Amino acid sequence: MQKHTISAIICLAGALVAAAIAGASFLAMRKPDLIVRGPGVTDVKMLSDWFPGLKGTPGDTEVYILKGADDGASMLVLGGTHPNEPAGHIAAIMLIENAQPKSGTLYVIPRANASGFTANDPQEGAPQSFTIQTPNGPRVFRYGSRATNPIHQWPDPNVYIHASSGQTLSGSETRNLNRGYPGRPDGTLTERVCYGIVQLIKKENVTITVDLHEASPEYPVINAIVAHPKAMQLASDMVLGLEMQDIKISLEPSPVNLRGLTHRELGDFTDTLPVLMETANASQGRLRGRTDEALVLTGKDKWYVRAEKLGRLYVPYDEKGHPLEERVGRHVTAISELMNSWNLEHPEKPLEFEGLPGYEDFLTKGIGVFLLPLPAKN
Repeated sequence: MQKHTISAIICLAGALVAAAIAGASFLAMRKPDLIVRGPGVTDVKMLSDWFPGLKGTPGDTEVYILKGADDGASMLVLGGTHPNEPAGHIAAIMLIENAQPKSGTLYVIPRANASGFTANDPQEGAPQSFTIQTPNGPRVFRYGSRATNPIHQWPDPNVYIHASSGQTLSGSETRNLNRGYPGRPDGTLTERVCYGIVQLIKKENVTITVDLHEASPEYPVINAIVAHPKAMQLASDMVLGLEMQDIKISLEPSPVNLRGLTHRELGDFTDTLPVLMETANASQGRLRGRTDEALVLTGKDKWYVRAEKLGRLYVPYDEKGHPLEERVGRHVTAISELMNSWNLEHPEKPLEFEGLPGYEDFLTKGIGVFLLPLPAKN
């Protein structure tokens, strides 16, 4: 056998091994993270229970319900609208595993775009997962794509036309969950997920809806809350409560001409009071260096430090970065303040929960201590 033939066989064998390893890693993303049902969870349903058109599809996702002993208001929290924004996903899990209801009902969807957790964005070099250390061992969580997996919704059109408004955007935005509201029962998978969330809000008469996000440090709307006009007073009160804890956050009105987003369409098409929150996530920015698990967890990036010195950012940025515990702490604390603001104005219809860690708890203790142990394997 000639030498070049042997070399070709060796190269082919190496390529097959590499493909097998990569394929196994890719397929592993289809297995969802394990979320532990906390002591306050009273029921777990699927989004298809409110919209059967999602049943059996990659868009169907868990809805955790925490119902207090006393009646009151209700809140829906959306994590994982964009699965490459991990603080929103982890903050939702913090609620599921720690919150204990007294009055009112909390609905939590930790993987709003479940399909998006099954893939990465191409050419971004992002990790497929990240690990949080806990006193009971490591917990692994997916770092997914900003949008619905193209395997589940294909092909993208050249131009995405928002169904109810006629707004036109890039074709890839057809898979962006936060451009598809209020959704359509016979639309794309992404639009059907939006429609299912709207049906939950309408059928359960959800009082407040919170959509948890992250943004790159060079994005103008950062460390901010965006509110629909009818939620502006509630959001203003919340901002004051956070400022008293020395947590700086800006308040932005929902733009009338930007359609398909939760803070606009949920306010226009339902009776809920919708707000969207953003924290600073370097791992999705354009100025970042190496995109790895360490960047996701620590938020430390020398290129963002340089960009801040050049005045290119909309958030302070130094060698400490913006770690995941800070970002999750901002989200969870803001949700607590939102409840407090509601209760001050509506004592007759309270929304009261105990057991949620505070901002300083996250900064000093980290995230892992607030994650419950995984069930033992049989």
